[in-house]
Amino acid sequence: MFDLGWTELLVIGIVALIVVGPKDLPVLFRNIGRWVGKARGMAREFSRAMNEAADESGMRDVAKTFKTATNPVGSALDGVKEAARDMTAGLDPTKYDPDSETGKLAKERAEDAKKIQAATARAAADRKAREAEEALAKANEAEAALNDPAPDAPQDSESKT
Repeated sequence: MFDLGWTELLVIGIVALIVVGPKDLPVLFRNIGRWVGKARGMAREFSRAMNEAADESGMRDVAKTFKTATNPVGSALDGVKEAARDMTAGLDPTKYDPDSETGKLAKERAEDAKKIQAATARAAADRKAREAEEALAKANEAEAALNDPAPDAPQDSESKT
């Protein structure tokens, strides 16, 4: 807000010392300190009131929705990760009696969840490998295009004959 350096503060202090005098200078600084404290308190209260009004009017929800709309892939991935975490947390077969029907079902579901996770990891790895191969092929094509002479450019041996 105010851009005051040490030299400006020194000049203000010297002028205050000359104008007010050394006897009343502590009283002046105390009053200025109280005024600054009141101003900060009012600013803090205003900020708190604005945050409460934003909470009541739903502006935070709008901001969250706007952030989600600007980054839909990230929010979708966050939702998928959260759902996967919830699913794996609920499939703990050790919290059920292994001889009961619920325990057997929980064990089957846990095994199925592990198979799904393995298949998903395999699919992701295959996709990344395929993308890497495609990128390598494009890089090789670009390098080959740089190394091959242009077909329209005259060759050195043809221009000499």
